[in-house]
Amino acid sequence: MNIIEKLRTEAQLAPESGISAVVNYGRGRPGLIPLWAGEGDLPTPAFISDVANRALAGGETFYTWQCGLPELREALARFHTRHFGRSFSPDEFIVTGGGMHAISLALQATAGLGDEVLYLSPAWPNFRGASIVAGIDPVAVPLSLTGNGWTCDVERLEVSVTPKTRAIFINSPSNPTGWTADRETLQAILDLARRHDLWIIADEIYALFHFGGTRAPSFMDIMEPEDKILFVNTFSKNWAMTGWRVGWMRTHPGLQQPFANLVEYSNSGVAQFIQRGAVAALDEGDTFLANQIERAQRARDIVCRILLATGKVRLTVPPGAFYLFFAIDGLTNSRQAAFDIVDHANVGLAPGTAFGEAGEGFLRLCFHRDLDQVEEAANRIATWINSR
Repeated sequence: MNIIEKLRTEAQLAPESGISAVVNYGRGRPGLIPLWAGEGDLPTPAFISDVANRALAGGETFYTWQCGLPELREALARFHTRHFGRSFSPDEFIVTGGGMHAISLALQATAGLGDEVLYLSPAWPNFRGASIVAGIDPVAVPLSLTGNGWTCDVERLEVSVTPKTRAIFINSPSNPTGWTADRETLQAILDLARRHDLWIIADEIYALFHFGGTRAPSFMDIMEPEDKILFVNTFSKNWAMTGWRVGWMRTHPGLQQPFANLVEYSNSGVAQFIQRGAVAALDEGDTFLANQIERAQRARDIVCRILLATGKVRLTVPPGAFYLFFAIDGLTNSRQAAFDIVDHANVGLAPGTAFGEAGEGFLRLCFHRDLDQVEEAANRIATWINSR
């Protein structure tokens, strides 16, 4: 018997990331422009890393609070109060080992073996993978693509609810499509969840990465205190901290102890010196974030202009996040196309199939990078498209 077959079935079924397959294929090639991963090109700014370095040098290397340093939870409350227009309390927040850890905890708390969770597709693949590992059945509900862009059909979402459904995962603004729910859509989803007594796991990581001059609509704008909503978030995207592995959850204050226990039995808390840097990100990082959003919008416009000029690309200009999800006329195998673009254009993209069956025929490009690099990459891709 193959030793893999000795593993728990859910571990055997853990899917390989379609993004990682292309990254591993093209990693290290001279001159390659890597637009395949969901991160920018800048290192963490000094106003964050210097604080963490001082805390590390000062000996903040011991066990810490499972829910997070009080100072960080207070900073999270200040940050949300500043950006979401109402008061928040520190006891609504739990510090996690990144957004992925927050999602895993939310799944552990709301669903179990044989249960179902609904999610909108195309979707970031890690939610589906985490569900499978937990023994949960992830049920994809496709977004609709029309001449007006990507939309969520809430009736289709409701039809997908079964007696086994425990939660709905909503990522808005979305990775990979950039779809951003308006307030009315969020209200319809919340009403659906209330009718069926379902949890909502709200991934609003890109809420501030919104290109309308304001943040994206949030469930926080419409919810009541007792609504069953768990918010998952991360420091990774807003403040160039992808490698730090620190994030947070926002929950009802009455859920603090259960989630403290889940943290205890998973990573036992995030390192203190990392949390000190996270405080600095929240309290001092608004200007940095605003500059990054402005640069990303300019990059978005550059890449859309160049690709649309080929006359062979279909895309929706994304209103949020920092990804372009685009289709090429006649393209039927996006996985193979991603490998070909590495070979012939020296640009790294993520294949649409990495985001589910609804992503076939599409490619995802992360434009959160230096403008000259984005322009060069877009020109290389356009040349490849025109040569097909």
